[in-house]
Amino acid sequence: MAQIDGKYDVTTKTPMGDQKGVLTLATDGDSLTGSISGDQGSIDLADGAVNGDELSWTANITSPMPMKLEFSAKVDGDSISGSVKLGAFGSASFEGSRIA
Repeated sequence: MAQIDGKYDVTTKTPMGDQKGVLTLATDGDSLTGSISGDQGSIDLADGAVNGDELSWTANITSPMPMKLEFSAKVDGDSISGSVKLGAFGSASFEGSRIA
């Protein structure tokens, strides 16, 4: 089982350029909670799930427009990578590394 809990410096490659943020993850069995913070503030993760080293969660943003983001990710040691569905704007990839 991968060690998932912690904080990660992440960069998401969006159509509007690279978005940097800090992803905080905490697991409890097969459930996942946490938050992602960046230039737009902090958003709590919702619908978080863990399956081995595979993670999934959603986040509802309001800026620059209301949108539900759907994340899927994999943790490998101190690295995290995955993709996020950006509503009607397709998908973006993200990656990062553990900072705490």
